[in-house]
Amino acid sequence: MQCDDYDAGRCRSCTLMGTAYADQLADKDRHVRSTLAPHTEGTTWLEPVRSPASHFRNKAKLVVGGTPGHPTLGILDAGGRGVDLRRCGLYEPGLSATFDPLHRLLVDHRVVPYDVPSRRGELKHLLVTHSPDGEHLVRFVVRTQEGLQAVRRLLPDLRAALPSARVVTVNLHPEHKAVLEGETEVVLTDEAVLPMRLGGVTLRLGPRAFFQTNTLVATALYAQAAAWAERLSPAAVTDLYCGVGGFALHLAAPGRRVTGVEVSAEAVAAARASADEMASGTAGLDIRFTAGDATDGVPGDPDLVVVNPPRRGIGADLAARLEASGARHVVYSSCNVDTLARDLAAMPSFRAREGRVVDMFPQTRHVETVLLLERG
Repeated sequence: MQCDDYDAGRCRSCTLMGTAYADQLADKDRHVRSTLAPHTEGTTWLEPVRSPASHFRNKAKLVVGGTPGHPTLGILDAGGRGVDLRRCGLYEPGLSATFDPLHRLLVDHRVVPYDVPSRRGELKHLLVTHSPDGEHLVRFVVRTQEGLQAVRRLLPDLRAALPSARVVTVNLHPEHKAVLEGETEVVLTDEAVLPMRLGGVTLRLGPRAFFQTNTLVATALYAQAAAWAERLSPAAVTDLYCGVGGFALHLAAPGRRVTGVEVSAEAVAAARASADEMASGTAGLDIRFTAGDATDGVPGDPDLVVVNPPRRGIGADLAARLEASGARHVVYSSCNVDTLARDLAAMPSFRAREGRVVDMFPQTRHVETVLLLERG
């Protein structure tokens, strides 16, 4: 992948830029296998899941900089000034196509960007998610109610310029902190969730919902877990950290009880709506979602447990609960191979039978790993 912004030194976020993609993937595969080697003796490693080297991201997290009438959408430089990255090659074409219309709206309405050095201004971030059906969720992160009203005023023009914007929201983030969003979300459209159709499963993303940043590779990740479940034929599956139900819904099958646990009540509501839709079209599905802390236990007396934790991993407490559970198998999907290695060390009764590198993040050293663990 060639990038003018990288070559000009405007952005160096893609730390592997200039390295051939085949070499990137081979290096990631070697690194994962080496890091996990003490815990994966006898493991069968499957061929890594490849991603397109460019145009793969389904979500943009754009920092808004510049001045009224001359905003930038991208990142901030070392001095806190905006760097425009609307031509970044990482985004899906249907996502990057939204950047210029949104930029023109900010120009025409003279929306005031937030200036980090002076701590003044309104619009901090513009967050856009693109669905496989070409629809969008657009979020404006602003500092005050004045910023909220500014977005309300431009909404009719936004709907005209970007009719694919199914969901538009405003997030209020009044504090000067290095975090992406605040606690208050205001939905400005009739629709509050963005459908993400992945084959026969439709997930529903609310403004704060987590979804893998690479739709194509996420589909392959879910398919791998479903293939393992098909082979194992578990009577009961528990999906911890289930989010909007990605793994749980893909592992659902007639005669199999699936339980999902997620701390976000909003995500649980979205997962339940997807489950209801699936159940209306397929007889014999038993899918349940509950709001709760995934580290508190392993409900549902499962044969198979799926864990997809944040970068910190599952931790010692949940590892101990999995050890003490009656689960025969665990599918562990990890975005941090170091915490994955630590968690495997804390579950000595499980052995990794199969593993696969899943490349969600080309051009960077970040990598997803999925393992099938078996007790014995």
